[in-house]
Amino acid sequence: MDEQFLEMRNISKSFFGIAANDRVNLLVNSGEIHALLGENGAGKTTLMNVLAGLYKPDEGSILIGGKRITLTSPRDAIRNGIGMVHQNFRLVDSLTVTENVVLGLKSVRGLLNLARLHEEIGRFADRFGLKVDPKAEVWQLSVGERQRVEILKMLYRQVNLLIMDEPTAVLTPQEVQPLFDSLRSMAGEGRTVIIITHKLNEVMEIADRVTVLRGGKSIATVLKNKTSKQELARMMVGREIHEVKNRRGTGSSQGVLEVTGISALNDMGLAALSNLSFCVYSGEILGIAGVAGNGQKELVEVVSGLRSTRAGSMFINSRNMTNCKPREIIDAGVAVVPEDRVGMGLALNMSLVENLIVKTYHDPSNNRGGFFNWKQLRQKAEGVVREFDIKTVGIFSPVKLMSGGNQQKLLFARETLKDPRLLVAAYPCRGLDLGATGAVQQIMLDQKERGAGVLLISEDLDELLGLSDRIAVIYEGRIMGVVDPGTVSIEKIGLMMCGERNA
Repeated sequence: MDEQFLEMRNISKSFFGIAANDRVNLLVNSGEIHALLGENGAGKTTLMNVLAGLYKPDEGSILIGGKRITLTSPRDAIRNGIGMVHQNFRLVDSLTVTENVVLGLKSVRGLLNLARLHEEIGRFADRFGLKVDPKAEVWQLSVGERQRVEILKMLYRQVNLLIMDEPTAVLTPQEVQPLFDSLRSMAGEGRTVIIITHKLNEVMEIADRVTVLRGGKSIATVLKNKTSKQELARMMVGREIHEVKNRRGTGSSQGVLEVTGISALNDMGLAALSNLSFCVYSGEILGIAGVAGNGQKELVEVVSGLRSTRAGSMFINSRNMTNCKPREIIDAGVAVVPEDRVGMGLALNMSLVENLIVKTYHDPSNNRGGFFNWKQLRQKAEGVVREFDIKTVGIFSPVKLMSGGNQQKLLFARETLKDPRLLVAAYPCRGLDLGATGAVQQIMLDQKERGAGVLLISEDLDELLGLSDRIAVIYEGRIMGVVDPGTVSIEKIGLMMCGERNA
């Protein structure tokens, strides 16, 4: 455990003159699980991308087993026994799960025996509790299922150093434990694991040591057994973190979204939603709990007008909006924060100003005679940046230069600018740090207090229990029941997520 395996010395990396890593030092021992903590923009992922061969450091050195190595590509990293599961997926959409897992392996060449490989990958997935269909093509999978494929890719290669960027963000409590058991087994065999996570409960459960980054600098490395969640949180953000709390029981009897008997197909032509019914009331947060791939993606698309239904009805503010177009649903007062903020929520190469107006560019307040009023748009954008505390290089810079937390705050700012009657938020805090998570959760609570209905879809049961006024559990496209978060147990919700109906 005490034998030093990895050393990163004085690693610095800048982008466009902005330091992401500033002389960062990291020491990791053989056979340990090492957690890397820090706010979004603290430099965690950049540091690990250097270690994974994706970035070349401006200065500094990397030593494995005391030997200095040079990494110019991910292939170099794999050759040195280093593998990384990224937060943004590195998958080929047109290939199957099995083909993605074995892609690039020298041991799998020539004519593939896909039937044998499907069976082998299926057994391997079951071994680690990562439910996914080996024969499914990646484009047909939900975000959560795609992340499981990424985890499988690295675990299948049995790398000596496994880097995992938010590996449990899309897993249920029942799925997390087998993964942790696997990581402990790997560490017991002498392999090393580095986990980037914002979940302090996970750090206290799985990590041996913790390194905290803040502002691109390494703040401290501590033993898990000699620290606390409160101390780690203070080191991460440099201040006390106050818990966001929901005032329950403030909703009304007015339904802003009424879904009755909805049925819809997924991209494979199979039933995704089956006779689904629920209601979201004004001034309440209705949480939707469920394992990824049980119809959440299709539900968001139905509500936002991106997917048609085969049966049932959907009323928004007492108007029948079944199978209406997205523009009609937006005009009816519906705002949507999709689960994939990078792929669907934002246009990364466009500026902050341009992303703010993608839904309102046609509004007369934004243009004069068909030409944008850039002075007014600048003033609006600067006001949004101040109000939502968005950190950006500049309002006319591409949003791809912003951290994930700031991208998510921008997305929420755009969706709530026109005071929606219904806010649909799918996995809004996935991959966010404590500070950004608190900011996003407060936005949802503010919308509730304003009188909007909020449909919150999440796999983080702590988040659902803390924010929701009611929780509906979805399984295979059906609602297993609606429960009171103040009285229900996590174990009960877990059983419902596995298909047990609530009496």
